[in-house]
Amino acid sequence: MRIALGISYQGTAYHGWQSQAGLLTVQSVLEKAIANVADHPIALTCAGRTDKGVHALGQVVHFDTIAVRSDRSWLLGSNSHLSADIRIDWVRRVSNQFHARFSALARRYRYLIYNKPLLSALWHKHTTHCYYPLDEMRMQTAAKYLLGEHDFSSFRAMSCQSKSAFRNIQRLVVSRQKDNVIIDITANAFLHHMVRNIAGLLMLIGAGKREPSWAKEVLLAKDRKKATLTAKPTGLYLLKVFYPESFLIPSPDI
Repeated sequence: MRIALGISYQGTAYHGWQSQAGLLTVQSVLEKAIANVADHPIALTCAGRTDKGVHALGQVVHFDTIAVRSDRSWLLGSNSHLSADIRIDWVRRVSNQFHARFSALARRYRYLIYNKPLLSALWHKHTTHCYYPLDEMRMQTAAKYLLGEHDFSSFRAMSCQSKSAFRNIQRLVVSRQKDNVIIDITANAFLHHMVRNIAGLLMLIGAGKREPSWAKEVLLAKDRKKATLTAKPTGLYLLKVFYPESFLIPSPDI
């Protein structure tokens, strides 16, 4: 039996999604909690691995099990073994053709920037702080150069193991809500650190230190050294994963 789960978590205390020996990760904590309900070891597959400090509102995972439990038992039983910063939001039995990663059509991320001179006491673990003023309109102008399918080598981490750097950004919108600048980005898939590297570039342009056309120059260079520093992980959220409607995967309430 294959089970799909919708997961949300605050990534502050964890060394990312993927299990690592001797480190606290979201995957290892979740697998242990679900195994307590299944009465056998569990191996989770996720839609997209997140880095240390990155959060999620719409992570999707699946696992295979021989245990027969109701959806309510999987949900409440597993959550009872989790701390408050990780939550299973829904449970759905799916066909063996469903794969949390390979069945996904697109992923949506959101990057939140707290744009005030002083660091926020309440939001510093949930946003990236930028003390200098940002012009979101300049950032939006630059963002348009990155839309579509391109070689995003300039925006991948040096350690990225993907065989291809080609990705298709379907939507990239920069907006402001009072003191927060929001980068909303959807693509078929992302390279390692791709969203954070794009955020770093847009922030530099928003600060007036580069012209919006610089985004195109960096993209065409296909060279990570031509871009700017990687933005911090604290403002990054995996918001939603898109699947074919036939799988009936719930959408997060965002």
